[in-house]
Amino acid sequence: MQPQAVISMHMSNVETIPGRTITGSLGLVTGSTVRAKHLGKDIFAGLKNIVGGELKAYTELLNESRNEALQRMIMQAHSMGANAIVNVRFATSNVASGASELFCYGTAVIVE
Repeated sequence: MQPQAVISMHMSNVETIPGRTITGSLGLVTGSTVRAKHLGKDIFAGLKNIVGGELKAYTELLNESRNEALQRMIMQAHSMGANAIVNVRFATSNVASGASELFCYGTAVIVE
C-alpha cells in the first residue's frame, strides 16, 4: 500500500475562512467510514462501564474514524479543484449491530 500524499486544505466550521475571500463555491463534499467494534474491546468496555472511566479503545477508534472520514472529504474537495472547505460538520449513526458510521461534510470552495 502506498502512502497518501499530504494535501493542504483550509477548513473551517463556519461559513468563511478568516483572512481569506471565497471566490467560488464548488458544492457539497462528504467523507465517511463505517467501523465495527472488536468483540474483545466490547467485553472490556462492558467491564469498564461497571467501574467507570474513559473507554480508551473506543476513543482511539473514534479518532481513527474521524481522521479517515476527514481525509476522504479532503480528497473529494481536492479532486473538485477546491483549496478550502467551509461549514465542516460531523455526524454519527448506527448502521448495524455493533457497527457505526462517522460522516463529515462541508462545502468545497476556492479562496484567495
